[in-house]
Amino acid sequence: MDEKVIVPVEAVLTKCLSLPVGYVPTPSAPYRIHRRAAMLTQQPGQPRLKMAGMPMNLLATPPAGSRVLMWKQDPSVSEMGTRKAFLPGVILEGPRDARVTFGQPGIAPVSPNAFGDFIMSPDTEQFDAVHTFTVVRQTLTMYQRVLATGDSGAPLPWAWNSASNTQPLAVFPRGLPNVMNAYYSRNEKALKFGDFVPSGGTDRVFTCRSFDIVSHEAGHAVLDGLKPQWILSSAPPQTGGLHESFGDLTAIFLCLSQMDQVEAVIAQTKADLHDKTFLADMAEQFGLALGRTNGLRNADNDLKLSDTGNEVHAISQVFTGAIYDILADMFSYERQPGLEDDAAVLHRIGNYLCSLTLRSLVAAPDRAATYAHVVNHMLRICEADGKPVEYRNFIRNRFALREVVVSPVPLTDDQQSGVELAAMVEDSPSMPQDRRACCGTMNNAQYFELEGVLDAEREALAQWCKGYAARQAAPEEAAVK
Repeated sequence: MDEKVIVPVEAVLTKCLSLPVGYVPTPSAPYRIHRRAAMLTQQPGQPRLKMAGMPMNLLATPPAGSRVLMWKQDPSVSEMGTRKAFLPGVILEGPRDARVTFGQPGIAPVSPNAFGDFIMSPDTEQFDAVHTFTVVRQTLTMYQRVLATGDSGAPLPWAWNSASNTQPLAVFPRGLPNVMNAYYSRNEKALKFGDFVPSGGTDRVFTCRSFDIVSHEAGHAVLDGLKPQWILSSAPPQTGGLHESFGDLTAIFLCLSQMDQVEAVIAQTKADLHDKTFLADMAEQFGLALGRTNGLRNADNDLKLSDTGNEVHAISQVFTGAIYDILADMFSYERQPGLEDDAAVLHRIGNYLCSLTLRSLVAAPDRAATYAHVVNHMLRICEADGKPVEYRNFIRNRFALREVVVSPVPLTDDQQSGVELAAMVEDSPSMPQDRRACCGTMNNAQYFELEGVLDAEREALAQWCKGYAARQAAPEEAAVK
């Protein structure tokens, strides 16, 4: 066994003193490796040249963007929890960008950390601000990508935007204290979210913490920018149903755009979308507070138009349920587990159905749009996209079963090219909308056009006063004569 060699300190110092002034020892190879690894933990690595001699001005610059922490669903869906997400583009203190801004009085704007990220602790005002902003931003980005053309996508306008008004949508995560609701307001140019303590409970529920509720209300804002007449209560019931359904479908499509959530759906349902899943359940925490096991509403339903009358909340579930069935049909048709991962297939199908639905809504009439209008556009666009005839069969069959359209051929036959499907159940021209069970947006007074009624009453009062003054003046004039 080798003996340890002990070198006196004096000998080391004597050796060092004998070295030339300015001498720097050469690091060993292991030390250089250690030093390089240590430097990587302290600062980002420099971009590497892909080709020898590449000019410095052609080096790739790091992409702009921020990491955020958000709820995957809501706090009650415990197996999902939180997730980190990356938002491309410049995100400033608030958080805010050019299209969405945090505007809550009484809550300090959230500042990014040293890395430009917004990572906050859950169950805090700051986390709620970041989560709500993130879901709204993701919603707008998702739909802008659907309608993008060329290399750069055209922005989707908010309802008030014009060449002289580019004001963003303001987000108020805690804008409705002690209110069991949330809404989009065109007049306020804002989304506002309530919070409440359930009856018999002790823990406060914040609607802004629900991925579904925030994306639902953001969906209303997006559609109002594209179809400003659809949100008015004077529109036919099915038009109102399209608006309310679009909010629910936005929550589904945004979930399917995020691969980790898609993987969770596959694992939860074992690739059977008609099994119980958070994808079909809307706003689970809110629903539990009301004693419901499927959230505020269930997209995987069997409602037909004959079941709904003029109640917009129920009418919307007919359209949402049909789209959810089409999603399940397309996914089942495309599944090839031996060749492609189920989550990858569902992610792809979800993105296509999102695109197909939005493009069909945009193509529908600007006023008095019906479900049949949208269905026929879906069939036309699907064929133009070069999709297999089975896709059009799924669309026709699901809406025919729900009494939206009439199929001229048996449902076992292929959908014929260029055939316009007639509506099976149509709204009566004089049938008003019943919005009592809808979300806060659809019950907001500004969309009921009630000022016209008040103006009529004011005009009637003015006419009566004018006549009264004339009658009072008549006897005096007679007496003078």
